[in-house]
Amino acid sequence: MNTVTTRTHNKLTALDITYVGMFAALMMIGANITSFVPFLVVGGVPITLQPFFAVLAGAFLGSRLGAISMAVYAFIGLVGAPVFAKFQGGFAQILNPTFGFVLAFILTAYITGKMIEKKNSLPSYILAALIGTLISYIIGPNWMYAAYKVWAQAPEAFTYKLVWIWMAFPLPKDILLAILAGMFAHRMQKIVKRRR
Repeated sequence: MNTVTTRTHNKLTALDITYVGMFAALMMIGANITSFVPFLVVGGVPITLQPFFAVLAGAFLGSRLGAISMAVYAFIGLVGAPVFAKFQGGFAQILNPTFGFVLAFILTAYITGKMIEKKNSLPSYILAALIGTLISYIIGPNWMYAAYKVWAQAPEAFTYKLVWIWMAFPLPKDILLAILAGMFAHRMQKIVKRRR
């Protein structure tokens, strides 16, 4: 089967690099939707489109390229470009309580892509997208809790339960978008396969 997700060679083609750049750019846009819609920040956690694009990167590009695209996004932000949520950037963002999500998106894309590479039916795409989203919901909030407990100034009456109350707000949106990402990626892969 000759699709984007089944490539195993080590060299990146021009098309690979284009796809990686495209998904890194989509993450930059998805991260900053709250800059245009400020009420989408709950407890200091921006409600973004990043989980959607991370899952879509893995589902469409596969584990390797999906993870590379998310790593490129993280690298661009860490070297100082204002591409993280609220147009933030720089190496100091590692100390930001929400930086765990940025790291989680790399693993999210990888696991989503890896699952689809094993079986690429529509239900597999949707399941992989949901599991990918779950990964970001495991790593991100736990990083945030640790950050507020160890090095960041925690909000008043901060508890582990409060972290999950905050996360409950974007959860329905992220579940719906994960399903849509799985469906969209599955459809796009069929189109790409037909055109080859």
